[in-house]
Amino acid sequence: DMKTDLNLLLECLKYQMDCPLSQKEALITIYSICQQNSEASEYFREIGGLMFINDLAKSSVHCIVKEAALFTLGIIIESNVYCQQTLCTSALFEDLILFLIKKDSGVNLKRMSVYVILVLVSNNKNGQTCVRDTGCISLLLQLFRTTLCTSEMNLSDENTDPCYQLWSSVCSTLCACVNNPQNEDNQNICCSVFPYAKEWLESCTEPEIVRPICSFLGLTVANNSYVQKYFVSIGGLDTLAKVLLELMHDSCLSHSSTKLAVVVTKTLDACIANNSAMGVALAKYHTVSELLKLLSKGTLNTGEKISIILTIGHCTEVCEENQCELLQNNGLPLMIQVLTESQDEELIKAATFVLQNCKQMTEQLSLKSYDNSLNVNNAEELDVQVRKRCLQDYWKKAKEILHRIKSIEREHDEEKVQGEIFVDGSSVAYSEALKSHEVNPVDPKTYTERTHKEVCCSQLASKFNDQVLAPSVNSAPRNNATVNTMDAASTRQTEQSNIACSVNELQTDSVLQSHSINGKPACVKNQPIGYIFLVVFFLPHLDQHLFCTETTGKDKSTSATSSSHKMADFRCLGCTAGGLSFNSKTFTKMLQSCLHRCDHHRALLEAEERYRRELRTWALGDSRSATHE
Repeated sequence: DMKTDLNLLLECLKYQMDCPLSQKEALITIYSICQQNSEASEYFREIGGLMFINDLAKSSVHCIVKEAALFTLGIIIESNVYCQQTLCTSALFEDLILFLIKKDSGVNLKRMSVYVILVLVSNNKNGQTCVRDTGCISLLLQLFRTTLCTSEMNLSDENTDPCYQLWSSVCSTLCACVNNPQNEDNQNICCSVFPYAKEWLESCTEPEIVRPICSFLGLTVANNSYVQKYFVSIGGLDTLAKVLLELMHDSCLSHSSTKLAVVVTKTLDACIANNSAMGVALAKYHTVSELLKLLSKGTLNTGEKISIILTIGHCTEVCEENQCELLQNNGLPLMIQVLTESQDEELIKAATFVLQNCKQMTEQLSLKSYDNSLNVNNAEELDVQVRKRCLQDYWKKAKEILHRIKSIEREHDEEKVQGEIFVDGSSVAYSEALKSHEVNPVDPKTYTERTHKEVCCSQLASKFNDQVLAPSVNSAPRNNATVNTMDAASTRQTEQSNIACSVNELQTDSVLQSHSINGKPACVKNQPIGYIFLVVFFLPHLDQHLFCTETTGKDKSTSATSSSHKMADFRCLGCTAGGLSFNSKTFTKMLQSCLHRCDHHRALLEAEERYRRELRTWALGDSRSATHE
C-alpha cells in the first residue's frame, strides 16, 4: 500500500545517514511515488517526511544527497499546493540562495536549487513576493547574464550541456516570477537584462536560444506599458522584427523555423498589444506582409493562427503604413477566408478584430486616395477627372428626373381610379381636327413602317437603360472607365436650365395627355413620356460623342478644316444645339426642319411621331363613341 511504502522509505532515510547511495535510492523511490500524486504528497507531509527532506538537503555533506533531496522537494511541492504553502518561506529561499552562490556548488546542484524556486513561485503570489524580498530574483538575473556563453556552448545536443540546462531553468523561473499572476514589480526588475537578451537574439537565431528568450521577453512586457516602452527604446522591437525576417527566409526550407517564427510573433504581439502605436516601428520591416506569409503556411494549428492574426490586428490598429500593407498583400480576402472556414470561436473573434480595423481604414484610405487623386500636376489628367465627376452628376440628375416622372404617372393613375375625366368642347374640337390625320391601321405599308419604328424605339429604350439608368444606381467612380464629356462648367449650367424648363413642360403636357376617356388610358405604353423626355432633352446634352458617334466623328474631322462653313449645313441640328434652350415643342420642330438628322435623332423623331399618331387614333375613336351616345 502507498502509505506503508512511504513510511518505510522515510525510516530508511533516517537510519541510512552514513550511506548516501542508499539515501539517494530512497529519495528517488519517494519522488516516483509522489510525482503527480497529490494524495501521496499530502500524506508524506503529514507524517513529517517533507520537513525531514528539507533538513536533509541543508545538512547533508554529500552532494548527491543534496541534489536528490532538492529534486524530491520540488516534485512534492509541484504535486500538492499545501506542500507549496508549507515550504514557501523566506528561510527556504535564503537556503537556496546559499546553494547558488557557493563556489563549491556544482552546476547540477544549482540547477536543482533553481527548480525548487520555480515550483515555489509558480501560480503563487506569495512565492513571487518572497523571491523579490529575499533578493533571490536578483541572483537569478545574474545567472541569466553570466551562465550563457553562446560562443563556447555546443547547442547540437542541449540535453548534454549542463550550463545550457541551468540557463534554461533560470529563464523558466524568471517567467514564473513575473507571470500567473502578473507581478509588475518583478517585471520592472527583470527588464534590466533586456539589453543582454537583445544581444543574444542579434548574434544567434538557434531555437535553443530564441525560444527561452522570447518566452521571457513576452511574459515580462505583457500588460506593462513601462516595460514595453523601455524594450522599444533599446531597439528590442527592431531586433525581433529582424529575427522574424530571417526565420521567414529559412521557413521555406525548415519546418522548425516556421514554428519558431510563431514564437517570435507572439513576443512581438506582447510588446505592442497595450500600445498599438508602437507598431509603427514594424512598418519599415514589412512585418505585416511577413505575418501574412506565415499565416498561409499549411502546418499551423489553430492556436498559432490566432496568435498571428491578433498580431496583425495590433499592427494595423492605428498604423496607416501597416494598414496599406495589409490591403496590398490581399490581407482582407485571407481574413474573410479564415472567418468563413473556421469553426473555432477564438479564431473567428481574432479575424473579426482585423476586419473591424479594415472597415475603418478602408474608409480613411479611400478618402485620402480620392483627395490625392485630385492633386494631379498634369492638366490632361485633371481634365479627365473633372469630366468623370461631371458624368456622375448627369447620372444623378437622370435618376432624379426619372423619379419625378414616375411620381407624376402615379398621380395620374390615382386620378383615374378616383373618377372619370370629362372631355370639354375644346377637346372634342381638337379631336375632330385630328380626323384628317388618321392613319389606317390595316394598311400594310403603314404597318411595316410602324413595326420598324417600334424596333427602333425599343432599341433606344434599351440603350437608354444601359447607359443612364444602370450607372445611376451605382454612381461610384470607376478608374478603368474612359468617359468623354463636354466642358464641365458650360454643360452643367445648360443642363440645369434645360431640366427645370423641361420638367415644367412635362408636368403641363403629361397631365393633359395622360387623362383617360371612359376609363381608357391615353398612353401607348406605361413609360413612353418618361423615355422620350429623358432621351430627347437630357441625353443630347449628356454626351454627344456617346450617342452620335458616326455623325459627330465626321464633324470632328472636318471642323478644323477651312471648309467648316460648308460642312455646317450637313450637320444634325440636334447635335449642334447643345448650348441652346429648348422645350418639348421647339426641339421637335427643330428636328423636323433638319434635313440631315443623325441616326439617333431620326429614331427619336420617328418614335415621337408614332406616339402622336396613336394618340390621335384613340382620341378620334373616343370622340366618335361619345357622339353616338
